[in-house]
Amino acid sequence: MTTTGEERETARAGPWWWGRRRGAVLDSVLAVASAAECAAEGVPFARDAGVPLWLGVVFGLVAGAVLLVRRRWPIAVVLVAIAITPAQMGLLLSVVGLYTLAACEVPRRVLAALSGMSLLGTMIVTFVRVRQDMARGDLTLGDWFVPFASITTAVGLTAPPLLLGLYVGARRRLMESLRERADSLERELQLLAERAEERAEWARGEERTRIAREMHDVVAHRVSLMVVHAAALQAVARKDPEKAVRNAELVGDMGRQALTELREMLGVLRSGEGEGRREVGSVPLAAVREAAVRAASLAAVDVVGEGPCLSELEELVGQSAAAGMVVRLSVEGEVRAYAAEVEQTAYRVVQEALTNVHKHAAGAPTRVRLAHRGAEIAMQVENESPPVASAASAAGLPSGGNGLLGMRERVLALGGVFVSGPTEAGGFRVSAVIPAVVPAV
Repeated sequence: MTTTGEERETARAGPWWWGRRRGAVLDSVLAVASAAECAAEGVPFARDAGVPLWLGVVFGLVAGAVLLVRRRWPIAVVLVAIAITPAQMGLLLSVVGLYTLAACEVPRRVLAALSGMSLLGTMIVTFVRVRQDMARGDLTLGDWFVPFASITTAVGLTAPPLLLGLYVGARRRLMESLRERADSLERELQLLAERAEERAEWARGEERTRIAREMHDVVAHRVSLMVVHAAALQAVARKDPEKAVRNAELVGDMGRQALTELREMLGVLRSGEGEGRREVGSVPLAAVREAAVRAASLAAVDVVGEGPCLSELEELVGQSAAAGMVVRLSVEGEVRAYAAEVEQTAYRVVQEALTNVHKHAAGAPTRVRLAHRGAEIAMQVENESPPVASAASAAGLPSGGNGLLGMRERVLALGGVFVSGPTEAGGFRVSAVIPAVVPAV
């Protein structure tokens, strides 16, 4: 993992303003070399200026030692180098100072002004020195050599450190920019991973809710009918053996159907779990978001096409009638096929409503209405006030309180409308309207 800018700032290992110890050592060595050079050049300067030699040496030592602070105050180092140029000292100070100034992030106008001053100062000092040497007879070249030597020396001492410093500074800023981009990308990847984990957790929660709703719809209805038939079987076992046999057969059939549906659902869950295990491993971080989206879509699409359909609604009503419920089914409009999600939701709404009648209003006359309309399908299950407690109601069917909530979730997930509540006559009504076309997710 890369180090962020804040972490790099707090990870400074060098003393004072140095970021690393080797930088401090390098600057110390350069400062000692510059001080020695300026001290040696201070001797002829003291002779020419008519001052004590020790004063020229001390002046050179102090001026050369300024190179120690080149990283902290590069402008001051260059100004000192320009100031001591007339004394014909500070060659190393000037070269290193210009390089440091060009490599630092200083305004371009400041860099241009100081480098121009250094170039001009070196040119003038070289011009004067070469002129003096020619006047003393040390050089016997023509007059053309004086400007040539001064310009060549000034450019040679100013341009190379300046260009090298510009290159190093640009490369350093590029590396910093790349480092910052890498840090930013790493933070974005971490954020994407966190969001993908949140979406995966949400998908798992939605899947658990869907599984619980399916289990409730599949098991609750048939088990409720089994309990009702078992109570009726207990009541008529001695009085009407033939009816008791029929009730026992119905109980067995419903139990087998419930087990079959339960096995199918568990088989789907086991296969999905196996696929999840096979996919676990060294998965790239870029695939996490795609996996989360796939898991979210699985919560809405999986097992949709394997549920019941509206053609089985008459059989469903017949099972409730066989359990002793007075129920009547009426269908309005032209019967046609719908999407699997629509038919399954409509079937589950009627199924759960009939289950609630068995639980809370056993023996109450019930009416089931199904209306096929142009752009929607409507269903209504309404029961009258329950009669005096019968054998069916004495079965004591438990209620988990999730039936109406599950119906509402199913209908609203398809963009429909769900209404339930008691009637004025003391009964209960469940109504739902579902669009014929499933809205796109």
